[in-house]
Amino acid sequence: MKLKLDLHDIYNKGRDIDKALNDIMQEAVEKHAPLVEIIPGKGSGQLKKKVLRFLAQKEVKALYHRIEKDSKNFGRLFVHFRWK
Repeated sequence: MKLKLDLHDIYNKGRDIDKALNDIMQEAVEKHAPLVEIIPGKGSGQLKKKVLRFLAQKEVKALYHRIEKDSKNFGRLFVHFRWK
């Protein structure tokens, strides 16, 4: 099961972005999803930087295993989880 979050619709709404990121991470934890795909889009890269800063927070970083930046598509990130 893969969860997907597309941020195109809320790219300019800071609080909505943070809420959407928190919600998708919480859903991944609850459902033990192995992968979350986050699509900040290509644009200027500011939204992707915001997503990476969110994922780098200490309490968020504790939830996942690793981040993979899609080599073929600059506007996409994969967050991998490892469940025991």
